[in-house]
Amino acid sequence: MANTSTEFTSQDWQVACDNTRTCRLAGYQAENNSEFPVSILLVRRAGANAGVDGKVKLGGAKDSSSKALMQLGNRHRISLFINDKDYGETKPYSAAAGNAELTQAQVTALLEALTKSSKITLALRNSRWQLSDKGASAAMLKADEFQGRVGTSSAFIKNDDAAKSSGGILPPKAAPVLQFIVPSAKADDGNDKKFVMRSSQLAALVKGTMKDADSVCPNLSDKSPWRISRLNGSQLLAQHECWTGAYNAGAGVWVLNDSKPYKPTLVTTNATGYDKGKLTSVQKGRGIGDCMSKTDWLWTGRAFEKKP
Repeated sequence: MANTSTEFTSQDWQVACDNTRTCRLAGYQAENNSEFPVSILLVRRAGANAGVDGKVKLGGAKDSSSKALMQLGNRHRISLFINDKDYGETKPYSAAAGNAELTQAQVTALLEALTKSSKITLALRNSRWQLSDKGASAAMLKADEFQGRVGTSSAFIKNDDAAKSSGGILPPKAAPVLQFIVPSAKADDGNDKKFVMRSSQLAALVKGTMKDADSVCPNLSDKSPWRISRLNGSQLLAQHECWTGAYNAGAGVWVLNDSKPYKPTLVTTNATGYDKGKLTSVQKGRGIGDCMSKTDWLWTGRAFEKKP
């Protein structure tokens, strides 16, 4: 398969599949119901016999019932209702993990409900959280495509003529082992020499690494400072603010040689943190902050590699 990973968002659902071919689907309440935030995480690994695991997390600072979860821990459970039918209680709530695992019966019922218009409710004491079904089927189809399940009996979205064969389903891949290397402050000549280049020159140099620089990094040519740090004897890390949104921001990060030919390589335009060879991007999926994405990269000696 050409793609090693994929990310996709449709309305109130999103899916992310990694380089082991594991797919994670996350769904939330409708954005206009932010006082009762709920999130469901469904995880399906690759392979013909892979099952689906599910977890639920409830929130709401103004809701005393959600606070009770933290106090009661595994003594309290959440109930799942689909179209007003009771599908029982989840497994015990884990205060450490901040969520409760769904039973397999609940997962099966939920997967069926998400393929069509359904009313999905999580209940705790007298409070109710409603999970949106909007966008779920599109996210599920994307996971099916990535794992090679379209047209098979193990697909989330089944066709009437779904094949009983599992021959096209892709097997799992082993996670790559990344060897983290702590950056060195010394150049090849043993000195901690400074990199000197005008900001405008550096901006022009890295601009060629982006297809649409004005769109993905509109702040590249402003007067905010560059941050330059050494990675090894001949390579540098260059950072510059790229963009600022309503509730997110991102910096551009490039690896380049400390002398000609500079050969800049773009790592990301969404960075939010860097510390001694470890690069991070944390972004809110929605303004209310109920869905977050986090990506990490590690310096492996010659390049930054994304953590699986």
